[in-house]
Amino acid sequence: MLSGGRSSEHEVSLASGRSVSAALRDAGHDVVDVLIDAAGVWRHAGEEVAVRLGRGLLGVEVAFPILHGPYGEDGTVQGLLECLDVPYVGTGVLASAVCLDKLVFKELMERAGLPQVRYAPALLKRWRAAPAELADELAELGLPVFVKPARLGSSVGIARVSGAAELAAALEAAFAHDPRVIVEAMSSGLEVECAVIGHAEALASEPGEIVLVGDAPDDWYDYKAKYTPGGMDLVVPARISSRARETVRELAVQTFVRFGCSGLARIDFFVEGDTVLVNELNTMPGFTETSVFPRLFLASGMTYAELLERLAGHALERHRAERAFRY
Repeated sequence: MLSGGRSSEHEVSLASGRSVSAALRDAGHDVVDVLIDAAGVWRHAGEEVAVRLGRGLLGVEVAFPILHGPYGEDGTVQGLLECLDVPYVGTGVLASAVCLDKLVFKELMERAGLPQVRYAPALLKRWRAAPAELADELAELGLPVFVKPARLGSSVGIARVSGAAELAAALEAAFAHDPRVIVEAMSSGLEVECAVIGHAEALASEPGEIVLVGDAPDDWYDYKAKYTPGGMDLVVPARISSRARETVRELAVQTFVRFGCSGLARIDFFVEGDTVLVNELNTMPGFTETSVFPRLFLASGMTYAELLERLAGHALERHRAERAFRY
């Protein structure tokens, strides 16, 4: 079990790791916990971990890199595990890197003709060189817009901009996390999420609807709503038409397969009537028992423990399949 990491999502990863470790132990598995601190140092039982390429990792059969954001969900740790020759839960190097970068992901979705909200890139170098020019380009998206670091999740560094005067501060806050920022037009649709697992074949969960708990009309699904108890509710099945439901599940599998994902992913959508827009794909979503991903599969008839067993099986399946080729 790898948890923690160098990204701004360190604490979220630790919470997911504790939950997964406890569930695996309850199921009778021996769990080797490796904690990665904020400086990137790996430790097991208080001692730094030494790795030898091609020699595995602490004798484990399967690694579960429950890491979020850069230095963990972006293909870096996946590449190390490949070099160590350790089967691991989740998507491989290339797809992990592509899906974490929201700008690259959306550009590739655009080429593939997948439906999505309008967006525009905002790069730190350009913002420093020509802020007025970039602001004018971003204004074409209208208001409100969401400003996001391109390579973070868990709503870290995200701001909703309702007036032009708010844009500069929102960009600066996002640039504190990432020199690559994405600005997205707001959708009036429902926020719907769908979980997918699999390797050779992908299985989509029942879609769920994110419902914010609160009276403020401008509330949105920010970090506080995600991680404060009672900040949000998940309605499963989502209150959408049967046609939209099937479209969500079809697009979830289609996106998972098109981007070469494996193991697990959570795909986020906006649903406007029968129109479904793909928003993001998370290759390692939050994984406590109360996180959206396991709750979607629980509503689809799969317990937390069963889900973990399936994911370990997919990791071994993927490892065997890839080692069958000489490259």
